[in-house]
Amino acid sequence: MGIFDGVHRGHRTLLDTLVNRAVSAGGESVVITFDPHPRLVIEKNTTKLSFLSTMEEKSGLLAKAHINHLVIIKFTPAFSRMRACDFVKKVLSEKLGTEHLIIGHDHHFGFQGEGNFETVRECAASSGFIVEQVRGLKSREGVISSSLIRDALTGGNLNDANKWLGYCYSIKGQVVAGRKLGRTLGFPTANIKPCYRYKLIPADGVYAVEIKVDGDTKPGMLSIGTNPTVNRRQGRRSIEVNIFDFDKDIYGNEIEVFFRYRLRSEIRFDSIEQLSLQMEKDRIVASRLLS
Repeated sequence: MGIFDGVHRGHRTLLDTLVNRAVSAGGESVVITFDPHPRLVIEKNTTKLSFLSTMEEKSGLLAKAHINHLVIIKFTPAFSRMRACDFVKKVLSEKLGTEHLIIGHDHHFGFQGEGNFETVRECAASSGFIVEQVRGLKSREGVISSSLIRDALTGGNLNDANKWLGYCYSIKGQVVAGRKLGRTLGFPTANIKPCYRYKLIPADGVYAVEIKVDGDTKPGMLSIGTNPTVNRRQGRRSIEVNIFDFDKDIYGNEIEVFFRYRLRSEIRFDSIEQLSLQMEKDRIVASRLLS
């Protein structure tokens, strides 16, 4: 039971324990999660919230853990006020017939987060099922968590973020019309509008990426930022991808970009010519890394 944002390696440790316990007991493994993300319901200001995964992405990642059932509970203001013991009795025991509950090292639930390992174990005693807590998976920076990975991505530390996730971070988005400046530089780009407004966007900079488009996976390089060389005033943040050796019209199409390597930070150059020269260098490095 949990939010499972990103379904990272720490979550996989929890899920592996769940599946093993279910097999040993001759039972079925069940994962419970919530939609929308509880913070979108509880917090008054949601404009600065961002998450590693959509519900669709989360479901796909959880399926790879070989669980038997995924239960998605609609999270509403009324549900947020349910006491932890009421949830244990009415949902876990009476509706699901839980025999063995496994929770993460820092998981809290119920009204005002009152449900932790100790309180849940006390509540579960009357319902007759076991509660087990699994320790967090540690890295040199601490226990692997969704917040640790979010901080890494927004701080430009893609290598550690991907390592802790156990896969390459990705963003799905629709290709929308841009200013077509990349074409004049010899590097036509597709401007991407993320499909999910709360999807975390990594730190500004240039990345070597792989792009899933029209059923194929293509190499490319991607820029996140305000394009300071052409926008002398603070421009709007944009996501632009140059797909190598690709010239199809894909306006309106949905594509997915996988972040493989971070090449550099965003730089303001003195001229368009300098920018074009740097983009050629970026392309060479990206091609080498992706090959």
